[in-house]
Amino acid sequence: MSLAYFLTPDPLSGRLTGAEAQHAHVKRIAPGESIVLTDGTGLTATVKVERASKDEVVGEVIAHAEVPAPTPRVTVVQAIPKSERAELAVDLAVQAGADEIVPWISHRTIARWPEQKQAKQVEKWQNQAVAAAKQARRAWVPQVRRPVSTRELGGVDEQKLVLHEDAQTSIKDVAFSEDIWLVIGPEGGIGEDELELIGGEPVRLGPEVLRTASAAFAGLCAIGALTGRW
Repeated sequence: MSLAYFLTPDPLSGRLTGAEAQHAHVKRIAPGESIVLTDGTGLTATVKVERASKDEVVGEVIAHAEVPAPTPRVTVVQAIPKSERAELAVDLAVQAGADEIVPWISHRTIARWPEQKQAKQVEKWQNQAVAAAKQARRAWVPQVRRPVSTRELGGVDEQKLVLHEDAQTSIKDVAFSEDIWLVIGPEGGIGEDELELIGGEPVRLGPEVLRTASAAFAGLCAIGALTGRW
């Protein structure tokens, strides 16, 4: 049986407080049950609950582990989707194993984030990433970075794989590095001029054109199967 995961700075304390304790209360976690606490950076502790309330959950640590970070590391660069699809894009990317998420304000991005609202939008994406990581039973919680422009993305030195429907190279033929940036375009696609500015390698997953909200999920699954991540 898969155990429920909760986030805490100190898993080895066997203790939850605040919002995570309230979350455990909503999930009806009771004394005698086992749960997993993680700090989001690889440390996990399996805890047998002794006391549980909406304010605090306390238990005995019966096992703990240091889960290594997945390799190769994959950063998802997600062109900002329309608001109703943004949470789905983040959720699916985290489920499929994204190590980091970078919102991208591309030339054809429909949903624009005014500078004064960017911090709030990043926080929303981060909250979604945390929720998805716990649901997926992940010991590593992806961080959402500040948004980047196309020009900033072009200055990134890591291997950039740009999912593109007109690419000649299949993702199965890529020689993967240890640090991959998987670039997902917006609803309107990525134009040739912008592709040149990004400077990455265009790759295709297959004959179908995927929605921007599901493309990262498919790309991460392919990378997982083609490398040692899975």
